[in-house]
Amino acid sequence: MDDKLSIRVNVADRFYPLKIEKDDEEKIRSAAKMINEKVLMYKQRYVDKDTQDFLAMAALQFVIQLIEEEKSGSNDELPAILEELNRKLESVLNKEHSVL
Repeated sequence: MDDKLSIRVNVADRFYPLKIEKDDEEKIRSAAKMINEKVLMYKQRYVDKDTQDFLAMAALQFVIQLIEEEKSGSNDELPAILEELNRKLESVLNKEHSVL
């Protein structure tokens, strides 16, 4: 039996189709929600920028938090989780880029 689930995730007003493990759905949707909340916060603060700038600022903020947590040793699994998420996002972006 295949435990994969096809979902569409909205990140910064763009939808990305993902094929994920069913157990990861809540985690991925939560991550997308966190990103969207940061992007919205930046949109409200800086009206003269574009979405790419907001995504970059949100990514920078999340990675700074990750680095701080790594230094404190609070979560040894987080780098592997983020690496896997990054791999999945790159795969989706590469597929989207090839369609364009």
